[in-house]
Formats: sequence, structure tokens, C-alpha cells
Amino acid sequence: MIKKSKFMFIIFVLLAAFSACSANDETIEEKTKDIEVSSIFNSGSYSMIGEEKKIGFIYDEYSTPFIAGEENKYMWHFWGENLEMKPLKVIGTNTETNQEVVVIEEGFLAGPNNEADAHMPSLMSLPTKGIWTLDAYIGEELFGTIVVKAR
Repeated sequence: MIKKSKFMFIIFVLLAAFSACSANDETIEEKTKDIEVSSIFNSGSYSMIGEEKKIGFIYDEYSTPFIAGEENKYMWHFWGENLEMKPLKVIGTNTETNQEVVVIEEGFLAGPNNEADAHMPSLMSLPTKGIWTLDAYIGEELFGTIVVKAR
């Protein structure tokens, strides 16, 4: 009788653990199912990811993909007035885990480039795989958000 109750207890614990894992996976899927990677657009002779005529960076999923833990070059572009010489900071957030990292600590925007009003070269990397929001702050204000996928 005692052996049978121990066995039933172990089965119950295992089922509860599997249910919790499954529920957690569903929660992550629910949180991320409505989040879409930003669209690709052309500016000048370059393909960019972001929001056309507002914010973007040169991007091609084949030549400049985000690979978790690997640094790559990306040229940011901004459309708007009086942006030159303003500070840029980019904060990345993994939409699945809520992990937050500073992607660009602080740089300053330069003048027009590739049909944009301001630009800035950068080196960026994301620490883990998943869907990431990249919030770009010019000064203290959120200027725009780009959503990317790191492999």
C-alpha cells in the first residue's frame, strides 16, 4: 500500500511538472504570437529593416542577420528634423524572456545619408536567440522601435 501511494505521488509530481512546463511554453507563445518582425524597405540603394521614412538600419537577413552572440555592423538611419549631433541609445528586449540589454550605449547622429536625414554606424549583437525589440532613444525620448529575430 505504501509503495503504491509513493508511486502515485511520483506520477502526480511528474504530471504537475509537465503541465507547468507546457503552460509556461503556451504563455511564451501567447506573448510573442502577435509580435511581428519589422518590415523591409528600400532607401537609396540599400535594403533596410524598420519603419519607412522614420527609422531603419541597413539589413539583409542573408548578409547581416542577427546571430545570437555574434557582433555585426549595422548603419542606422533616421528621418526627421534637427537630428544631427543628437545622442542615440538603443535598448534591446527579448520578447520571450524579457531579458533587456543595452545594444548601443551612446553614439551621436551624423548628417544625411542614403536619403535619410541622419545616420550612425554601429556594431550590435544580441545575446540570445529569439524575437527582440530594439527601442531607439534620441536624447531621452523614444524615437522608434525595430523588431528583429536573432538566430
